[in-house]
Amino acid sequence: MLSLDGLEMIAVLVVMGLFIKVLEQFGMFEPVGGEDSVEDDFELSTVCHRPESMDKLQEQTKFTKKELQVLYRGFKNECPSGVVNEEKFQTIYSQFFPQGDSSMYAHFLFEAFDTNKNGSVSFEDFVFGLSIILRGTINDRLNWAFNLYDLNKDGCITKEEMLDIMKSIYDMMGKYTYPTMQDDAPREHVESFFQKMDRNKDGVVTIEEFIESCKKDENIMQSMQLFDNVI
Repeated sequence: MLSLDGLEMIAVLVVMGLFIKVLEQFGMFEPVGGEDSVEDDFELSTVCHRPESMDKLQEQTKFTKKELQVLYRGFKNECPSGVVNEEKFQTIYSQFFPQGDSSMYAHFLFEAFDTNKNGSVSFEDFVFGLSIILRGTINDRLNWAFNLYDLNKDGCITKEEMLDIMKSIYDMMGKYTYPTMQDDAPREHVESFFQKMDRNKDGVVTIEEFIESCKKDENIMQSMQLFDNVI
């Protein structure tokens, strides 16, 4: 069971354990054969969307050719069309939270990966996001997390946005929260979040406040290290 205190950390960072499970679901930790077949995969796959060339993706991300090969094989196996839509994304998440409703949190995470806002996540979208989450600097990762919770992308997080996030987390955890959540618990966690993050008490959290507060929180910094050496 996850304590309610633990939910505050989830409100700041991506759910790392769950994120690893999603990668496993995509087959991204499966061993692959030689290193010479991935270019053929890119060229010969009958897909709706064909990824950028391997060399270009290697230049644009912090993954090696071998790592990109593993990621592409898993992505293609799960998404033969070359893209994943939100329904598929939500289906994957729902497998890990059968006692709760993960659809809204999965929606927010999908929006963070769907940088083109076209309703689908391509292999490039997925790899670019992973490159930041798994290989980016602390600032890169915190910027990505901030963008996840800045729902309307206006450069600040409001209490209303964070309340939506917290409700989605409570819905996702369902019966796994302990002690049993109270109706006002999400709002209490929002108030706690803003007490820590809203430095000038103007009712919104800016990216500068977010990064500064996170860097001063030892628990958050330790949690960020969970992203290292995943693949």
